[in-house]
Amino acid sequence: MATSFGHAVVAYTTCKFAKDKVTKKLLILSMISSALPDIDVLGFYAGIPYESMLGHRGFTHSILFAFLWSWSLSKWQFKHAINLAFPVLLFSTLSHGIIDALTTGGRGVGFFIPFSSERFFFPTRFIQVSPLHFEDFFGEWGKAVVFSEFLYIVLPCLILIGFRILYQTIEGNNTPS
Repeated sequence: MATSFGHAVVAYTTCKFAKDKVTKKLLILSMISSALPDIDVLGFYAGIPYESMLGHRGFTHSILFAFLWSWSLSKWQFKHAINLAFPVLLFSTLSHGIIDALTTGGRGVGFFIPFSSERFFFPTRFIQVSPLHFEDFFGEWGKAVVFSEFLYIVLPCLILIGFRILYQTIEGNNTPS
């Protein structure tokens, strides 16, 4: 997995590309949604094997989970803004599995659970996998993770946000008076 920070950066970037009416509440919930799939690590403590559909990178990393979670949260919290909230929350939640499928560790992501138990990685895996245990994060492995996330997640997101700001600035200067 990437760190929760890396996942949240993608959700933040998603909100920057959404309509201008993204509220603070939607921003926060999209950042939470981007990290939520890793709730499945609690299964380790309950004895759920990694390979199980309920194991790490299983159902909570699936497309179906992202859809159900995003739709439910949108209906509950954003009744009048569901056309904005749902796609933002959906992409934020889906981005978690996409990023995890780009990491250098683990056993793949169950994108199609419960319809298929097969797990997937992308052909190119360049994001350093984060340790599951907090204490393992302090040291060389942790430094490698932070550098990798900066290079492959944060920097591209900053560039995209920069282009978005530049585009908005140009568009604002081209509007008829």
